[in-house]
Amino acid sequence: MLLQISEPDSGQVPQRERKRGLGIDLGTTNSLVAVKTASGVEVIKDATGEVLLPSVVNFGEVVLVGHEAKATASSDPKNTIVSAKRLMGRSREDLTVSQTMGLADSDRLAFDTDFGEKTPVEVSSEILRALAKRAKENAAAEVDGVVITVPAYFDDSQRQATRQAAELAGLNVLRMLNEPTAAAVAYGLDESIDESSVVAVYDLGGGTFDISILRMERGLLRVLATGGDSALGGDDFDECIVDWLLKAWSLSHPTYAEQRELMGIAREIKESLTQLDAISVLPPSFCSDREELTLSREEFNTLTRGLVVRTLDACRQAMSDAGITDVTQVVLVGGSTRMPVIGIEVADFFGCEPLCTLDPDQVVALGAAMQADVLVGNGDGGEALLLDVIPLSLGLETYGGLIEKIIPRNSVLPVAKAQEFTTAKDGQTGLVVHVLQGERERVEDCRSLARFELSGIPPMVAGAARIRVTFKVDADGLLEVSAREEITGTETSLVVKPSFGLSDDEVALMLRSSQQNAAEDMQARQLREARVEAESLLHGLAGALEADGDLLSAEERGELESTAAALVNIIEGDDVEAIRQRTETLGQASLTFAERRMDRSIKSALSGVAVSELDDSD
Repeated sequence: MLLQISEPDSGQVPQRERKRGLGIDLGTTNSLVAVKTASGVEVIKDATGEVLLPSVVNFGEVVLVGHEAKATASSDPKNTIVSAKRLMGRSREDLTVSQTMGLADSDRLAFDTDFGEKTPVEVSSEILRALAKRAKENAAAEVDGVVITVPAYFDDSQRQATRQAAELAGLNVLRMLNEPTAAAVAYGLDESIDESSVVAVYDLGGGTFDISILRMERGLLRVLATGGDSALGGDDFDECIVDWLLKAWSLSHPTYAEQRELMGIAREIKESLTQLDAISVLPPSFCSDREELTLSREEFNTLTRGLVVRTLDACRQAMSDAGITDVTQVVLVGGSTRMPVIGIEVADFFGCEPLCTLDPDQVVALGAAMQADVLVGNGDGGEALLLDVIPLSLGLETYGGLIEKIIPRNSVLPVAKAQEFTTAKDGQTGLVVHVLQGERERVEDCRSLARFELSGIPPMVAGAARIRVTFKVDADGLLEVSAREEITGTETSLVVKPSFGLSDDEVALMLRSSQQNAAEDMQARQLREARVEAESLLHGLAGALEADGDLLSAEERGELESTAAALVNIIEGDDVEAIRQRTETLGQASLTFAERRMDRSIKSALSGVAVSELDDSD
């Protein structure tokens, strides 16, 4: 065994091996992963140089994630899941009618696919697994742990569902960090602001909105208050456009596939109006007889005014909760903040120009990576400690259907609080502890998290028993509740888990299944990818021959069609290498045809253009 040593007083210190921690932003529309290295913090790209991974999963013979899955959204809407984050940790009663489209008709909330019911937890785990795979391929190194960001306004069920998705993906979660806090870290506000500075982080993503108020206090970056809406984001702006399209084109009761097509059109309109003052809108394929429409940025702002006001109302409430009247700096986070109206309204509300020098899509992942680097042990000990807060009050049901709050909202994490209760009836020997989360006073107006029973209470007159209930919330915002009868010492406890996700047995079974079938799954994926590439080439060639087939002689066309037929004959087979080789052969055979088409295109574009005009364009 060899030991790395240094001579006494030599001044040489053994180099500590750098561990690898990842920061993951699991988003509604897009997700991404970042890492901090010795040279700095960076977002990890995929093999094609793409940074963003669309949060889209297609369930088929092989599971597709990201851009490949997004390409199937129109052709295979039933098996292609988008915006699953909006359903994480939620129940069917929480959803709007449009959000229930595509869900299975069963007791649990799950998407109905041809390959079985898929919960939002399973969908999210596929996205997380794809990001972890990208990171490993990028560095060819094992990952020591990850920090996953969540909206600050995510409640306990939503946070538990996110952790469960990470567990299903085989990830070691070091911490779940609130997205606004991660953004503040990315901007270096944990190091650059002074004790008097107050920062507002306005985070409008694809599916959620958060507002957080932060202050540096004695070296601690503390979240003073959070607010927002876990069901408000860019998707809702898209839905406003869809409603406008439906009314303008006199459409009613669109099918699931038609609704998805309209949402795609709406997203393109919204993104175009970020740069343009107005845009023309062509009708979709299922109602091509309708007239072309025009939507201006001003009209779009009017359509979505109510959504913007909702975000500002949440900002006003967060500032009130924090006990402040003005802020030093405002940070914009989330791709939806690219809408010009957001920057204008936020600047007007807070009275200062927002800070947006970092890419709003990347800033959260960058901050998470910096925190992950510290948590895996690469820090120097001088980093500011991050203190998040709990977004909603936690309590339990008391007699009369009321909620007694144990931990109030905006309590700094981690936190533990206890309170004593007693029995309501003579001779009562058991007590059901009903754990709730919310700000309302009645049980029916709050979110039910869990129920468990404390039994073995000695029979006494009502009010004589002393039952101490303790709530503990860790740094990730995850809750553990315990109840103890003080006279007998009888005690019970549980870690609150999402009632809308997967059971422990289901998670364990899925993990075992993924490990046992890893090689088979990889083979199936390679076959699917080879077929997709082949089908794309064949489809493109067919269109080219129809448009410009006259550029080929009869003999040349016959040879090309013969080569294409050879590929068609084997495309449904299982020989991956054979499909790849035939695809490559067809690609090489069509090069001359492609060059001739390019020449024709250039000549057509230059037709009627004088040489002097070309010179002037230099």
